[in-house]
Amino acid sequence: MPDNVLHLADVTMQFGGVVAVNNLSLEVNRGEIVALIGPNGAGKTTAFNVATGVYAPTNGRVSFNGETIVSNFPQGKMKKMYAGENRGKYTDVVRKTPDVITKLGIARTFQNIRLFKNLTVFENVLIAKHMNMKAGLFLSTCMINYKEEREMRRQSTELLEIVGLAELRSEISGSLPYGQQRRLEIARALATEPSLLLLDEPAAGMNPQETNDLTSFIYQLRDDFHLTIFMIEHHMNLVMEISDRIYVLDFGKLIAAGTPSEVQNNQRVIDAYLGVAEDGE
Repeated sequence: MPDNVLHLADVTMQFGGVVAVNNLSLEVNRGEIVALIGPNGAGKTTAFNVATGVYAPTNGRVSFNGETIVSNFPQGKMKKMYAGENRGKYTDVVRKTPDVITKLGIARTFQNIRLFKNLTVFENVLIAKHMNMKAGLFLSTCMINYKEEREMRRQSTELLEIVGLAELRSEISGSLPYGQQRRLEIARALATEPSLLLLDEPAAGMNPQETNDLTSFIYQLRDDFHLTIFMIEHHMNLVMEISDRIYVLDFGKLIAAGTPSEVQNNQRVIDAYLGVAEDGE
């Protein structure tokens, strides 16, 4: 059996009277490329936000490599841990912050690109590399630990070469074409040295050629960096070609899960999503 990397168990996310995610359970196994799809407003990005600690769920648990990173079982209702060395033990509320979750090995990109638009391409990646530096910020600023700083600069340059942006390292990131900004955002995520990469609509805004290139690029990332990839995407050709498994949300509820062929032929999915053209989250 493949190793489980990410596990969402009974996750509910409610905003006032709106239930954005409703009792969602899913898992992503090591080395897989798994897609989360569904119509606009289905709760996909909300699920990502819970998994990365942006939101504390109204109810449920998220684990990464068997360790609980986010959980909430309200009203004192303690529940057993489902996996890992703490199996059978009880938990109530856990909420690791996004920076701690990143250091554990989860990185993500966003539907709306969030680069430091006024900094250079190189500076965007180098800032992310500082997440894993051993010296403190003061030592780094004073260049006392110059060897580590030099190594981070070398690794940042190498990442830009891998994503095809090395020649643009001195360009202001906000001036790049949309497709290159997407690649830069992925490079910045890779700079944190993740084992799990969450991609929120990586093909959004791309032309057909850029989307085709993205397919090969995602395979390359998975293989070269030994990554597990969990993505949200509306481009169905990309999803069906690249995914090992697919989960489908509709109004916050999981309505289907399976291989691409199983999902394509699921009538509930056809009725809720595949039979209707959608442009964005």
